[in-house]
Amino acid sequence: MQRDELADFLRRRRAAIRPAEVGIASGSRRRTTGLRREEVALLAGMSVDYVVRLEQGRSSQPSTQLLAALARALRLSDDERDHLFRLAGHQPPPADGAARIARAGLVRMLDLLGDAPALVISDLGEVLAQNRASILLAGDLTSFTGDRRYLIYRWFTEPAVRDFNPPQEWEHHARQYVADLRAAAGRRPGDPVVTRLVERLQAASVDFRRLWAEHQVKVRRADRKTFRHPRVGRLTMDCETLMTPDLGQQLLVLTPADDEARQRLELLRVLGVEEFPAALDEAVR
Repeated sequence: MQRDELADFLRRRRAAIRPAEVGIASGSRRRTTGLRREEVALLAGMSVDYVVRLEQGRSSQPSTQLLAALARALRLSDDERDHLFRLAGHQPPPADGAARIARAGLVRMLDLLGDAPALVISDLGEVLAQNRASILLAGDLTSFTGDRRYLIYRWFTEPAVRDFNPPQEWEHHARQYVADLRAAAGRRPGDPVVTRLVERLQAASVDFRRLWAEHQVKVRRADRKTFRHPRVGRLTMDCETLMTPDLGQQLLVLTPADDEARQRLELLRVLGVEEFPAALDEAVR
């Protein structure tokens, strides 16, 4: 671990980010052009004290999870992220597999989308990053661990997850999840991460076994779904998906399908601001 180099790199990256790039109002009293340490800490989900110790070169070795959070908070490019990992004494994350990090370009697109709920997901359905509008709509989906990281696993093993959508859409979404996973499995033959996920789903869910046996294959690119939100009611949203060239990550953008959904989404943003006045922008579903 190269503590002094790591400290210098983090200080310079923090100073290089304009607050508006991460959805923070600059304000007339701001003395620094970049982010404050407490803002980096909040964006990365860690203590301010640890950020201070990192920047002063007197911290313990950060974990790969912590480094991934810092990379997102500081909007690092893929090359900068890999450099960060090496300075901290870790190998950069692989291009695919379990240790996935949202690509820097997709994270920047999340920032640019503003009020449109959006999230970055892996080809296995793990939510890697969200914007604040997405969090208000569907909650923070980035903090799950184990198999619960995957949207498809929660769908088939936790009945309460389905209640967020009307019952008449359940079969459609189940088929979409399974067909998308089947496509990912075809692109990654012999990958133990995929193989074990499929095995655990087959062991846990009769419905998954039924649909998996049908061998339907379809990459999810566009869809329409209805959210049953506990605070503002039903919202019908159109879902558009942008893929990376290798299909390893997807940027999912949700837009209101009608005026009613648009009005309720605007109300949700207002309610969110009232309930979380000091929260910084983060994520959705």
